[in-house]
Amino acid sequence: MKILDRYILTTFLKTFFPLFIIIMFILLLQTIWLFISELAGKDLDFSVIIKFLTYATPRLIPMVLPLTILLTSIMIFGNFAENYEFAAMKSSGISLQRAMRTLSVFIFFVGIGAFLFSNTVIPSSERKFVNLRKNIVKVKPAMVITPNQFNDLGDINIRVSEKYGDNDQFLKDVIIHKKAARVGNFTVIKATDGELKGSIDSDLITLVLNDGNYYDEIQQNSPKQRKKLPFAKTHFEQYVLNIDLSSLDNVDMDAQQYSKGYNMLNVNGLRNEIDTLSIQVNTEYKSADDDVNRRNGFKDLNRNLKIDTLKKATKDTLDLIEERFSIKQKSQIYNLAFSNVDGAIRRIQTAKRAVEVKKRALNKYEMSLHDKYALGISCVLLFFVGAPLGAIIRKGGLGLPIVIGVVLFLSYHFIGIFAKNGAEEGGIPPFVGSWLSTFIIFPLSIFLTYRATRDRGFVSFDIVMQPIRDFFAKISSKSEKVKSVNDVSDKQLDVIIDNNTMIAVEKSRKDFKENSSIALTMFIFLVLINIIITLISKGAGDSKLMLLTFNILGAITYIVFHIKAYINLKSFYSGLKGFLKQPSLILFLVVGIVLFPLAYFVYLKRSNRDLDSVR
Repeated sequence: MKILDRYILTTFLKTFFPLFIIIMFILLLQTIWLFISELAGKDLDFSVIIKFLTYATPRLIPMVLPLTILLTSIMIFGNFAENYEFAAMKSSGISLQRAMRTLSVFIFFVGIGAFLFSNTVIPSSERKFVNLRKNIVKVKPAMVITPNQFNDLGDINIRVSEKYGDNDQFLKDVIIHKKAARVGNFTVIKATDGELKGSIDSDLITLVLNDGNYYDEIQQNSPKQRKKLPFAKTHFEQYVLNIDLSSLDNVDMDAQQYSKGYNMLNVNGLRNEIDTLSIQVNTEYKSADDDVNRRNGFKDLNRNLKIDTLKKATKDTLDLIEERFSIKQKSQIYNLAFSNVDGAIRRIQTAKRAVEVKKRALNKYEMSLHDKYALGISCVLLFFVGAPLGAIIRKGGLGLPIVIGVVLFLSYHFIGIFAKNGAEEGGIPPFVGSWLSTFIIFPLSIFLTYRATRDRGFVSFDIVMQPIRDFFAKISSKSEKVKSVNDVSDKQLDVIIDNNTMIAVEKSRKDFKENSSIALTMFIFLVLINIIITLISKGAGDSKLMLLTFNILGAITYIVFHIKAYINLKSFYSGLKGFLKQPSLILFLVVGIVLFPLAYFVYLKRSNRDLDSVR
């Protein structure tokens, strides 16, 4: 490995690992906050909490790893460009492609490692994570009963509105559902207040209830009696209930009872489960079709008849019924037809609900399979987005690169979420739901790499905008000729701008170009992403809130850079005050809110022309 390759790789790794740890730590805190209700008040050992965090860490890799690669590549290559290290490389005959070669190989192996990690470690950790959560739920709470929620304790579910007293032994507004052999809540106990007696940390708790009622639904064998919904009600002044909690202390935190989730399987397991669910869906379709045809007698309709020998009916079947049957018979026929149709509709609706549930599960399994491949490829593509983008913006460190990187990743991430929501509901194929965000960044990576390797800016609309500019310039030349330019040229003969003012003006012009370019990028991203998300997230209720959140964050960023561009433009013309006629800057601020591309190109051209005229 050459010295330059080693230098670029070590610089990348020195930024990559700390950034990876920081992002992982932030998302791990979010995970703790998300599951805090399952951990708090359980009297868990420290080792159990460490296991919880350990099992939760791998499931964050699909978000942390691509974001880290994107931010690191933008920061490193932006720092190289800002410190003129790329200029030194190019003067030595080393191109950007050559500088990226070693890191490209490294990221390629990172992508392969990401796939292997998602196929082996993540399913195993997800299985242990889910089972650990299920086991934590079974642990005896430190305070036994938590107010304002149902607590599953032994053979009862209990809810209280308030606990008070020195040891929280007094309860208020008690509701208890007693469990039974049959499924359902058939026995309910309500009391005004109650008291816990005995040691809260012991295996046996005595609950004394005061001033309440005991309700018990009576299950009848006769359907007629069952329709009357009989129940027994008893009022009591005091009711004593013993609760045995000994079984709750014997929870094995390492027990693995759940292993069939779509996030708990590797590629082979997912393919087998997909085949099984596909067979179940097809079987449900065939079963519903056979049931409806059997109910209607469709298969036996022409069993003993030859179709070619039948004469064509001259009258409608309903007319024949009117002519040949009595009123009683017609009523029976209509009732039978209604019953058959109603039964067929109910069977179709039942099959539809069953198929929808299985299809939703099938879509999740298919997306989980594709996600394992998409993770590695997205890591590679995001590197080819971040590295050339850093070389283009020529800014390193934790400022502008972080803003651009986060915006790009949020766009990528939210598009993936919206696409998966649409694919889960069957709006788009699962393959598209998993790969859509990757498909979008693929041409972006090619475009940015192409622009960076040819030392061009982020975006250039000259092909589209030049004919428009020429058209307006032609109209302007007919009416004013070259009035403003000549006036400025005349003033240049009389007034000479001092060097310090010229430096400040050029700096304001440079800052305006930079901030307005970012605002233009944000404007285009917001428009395009909203169009894409609107198309792929129809009918997804949860997506509306996420889309609103994304729009708010994007709009705030866009407005901030738009205002900064306005301030830079105002500072530019303030420095040239007295040397040329100042355009309406309020127009740039107002029109730019909704038509920023138009305002950007008009005022960028005007500022270029004005700066050239005073030089």
